[in-house]
Amino acid sequence: MRHNIIILLLALISPTTLANETVNLPGSCLADKNLNMIRCPLANDISIDDAIDSMKLRANARNFKLVAHLPLSKQVASMGEKSRRMEIFQFCDAIIAKRMVEHNMIFAGFLPCRIAVVADAKGKGWLITMNMDSLLKAASITPKLKVLGQTVRDSIYSIMSAGINGEL
Repeated sequence: MRHNIIILLLALISPTTLANETVNLPGSCLADKNLNMIRCPLANDISIDDAIDSMKLRANARNFKLVAHLPLSKQVASMGEKSRRMEIFQFCDAIIAKRMVEHNMIFAGFLPCRIAVVADAKGKGWLITMNMDSLLKAASITPKLKVLGQTVRDSIYSIMSAGINGEL
């Protein structure tokens, strides 16, 4: 039932509207300045599976494609070892990626955008991604590409926010 309601809401929300919002991650997120990463705990009542479902739905609503999924903990288990849950989701807007790489091929190293889903030792779910704010500040790109970079940043942070809170 929950998924039917979410699908109905997706049909009513314009991707253009979602793409024009500026997104900030929740205050519970922690930045690691040395590694240029951000990690965010899932809200207390949100399971890892609910977070993943929400991220996929939000990515679709923002016209970001899920281009890869790496279930690392399942791979570890198939190799005979136990592992906490670890999955990597990779999202991309191919046109923006193309434009960034045409400007400077080094941007290919950042593609596609990754969000890791990791359970800590107590089983609490976390979402982890690159700190795109610092990347955009450091990048030497044209104003037009800066706008596209901001679109990517807002989309990835929106996808993470949806996962953190179990939203659309």
